[in-house]
Amino acid sequence: MSDPDRPPPPSRLDHVAHPWHGISPGDDVPHRLLTYIEMVPMDTVKYEIDKHTGHLRIDRPQRYSALCPTLYGFVPRTLCAEQVAEFAASRTGRSRVVGDGDPLDVCVLAERPITRGGILVTARPIGGLRMFDNDQADDKIVAVLEGDSVFGGFRELSECPERLVDRLRHYFLSYKDMPDSSDRKTEITDLYDADEALEVIRRSLEDYRRRFGDVARESRR
Repeated sequence: MSDPDRPPPPSRLDHVAHPWHGISPGDDVPHRLLTYIEMVPMDTVKYEIDKHTGHLRIDRPQRYSALCPTLYGFVPRTLCAEQVAEFAASRTGRSRVVGDGDPLDVCVLAERPITRGGILVTARPIGGLRMFDNDQADDKIVAVLEGDSVFGGFRELSECPERLVDRLRHYFLSYKDMPDSSDRKTEITDLYDADEALEVIRRSLEDYRRRFGDVARESRR
């Protein structure tokens, strides 16, 4: 049986680069990230990349009224696996933490409305939300759109308006569960600033390299 997470063979990448495997995260990663945007704040359904084809697909309608307050996507050629899980466990004292097996998620702050996904933006990480989905590490890196006139000068998550961070927390804590659910699937244990975000990104790059090796580079030959 084929592995749905593995990049498609070279013939499938001849025309359009696979957003996860066929695009570089940038020359200055982890300090600047080329980020693939899957969702924008207007989306009432949850889009995500189809790992095999590279196309955006509908994962599910948004269950409740909250919409993601930022651009939302992932860093190409990253993976949340052993290294990311180990770091989350060490920072929280938890055991039996695993990665969620997906590329690293990024929330990108931008002043101007961007009305469509399936695009690439350059963003600078300023922090993150340490999130768990049951026993899976599911970090959400928070970044600012490069050159943005409102958010572009932020260097740390602590500089963001508290209400904006609260909206992010509320969305990720409620997009799978009702706010008063007694059987909550997601949990945000803490927030972290830029230095820790850079470490999470480095580990996700290493997790990708360990899982896929140089297969993305070979697919372009």
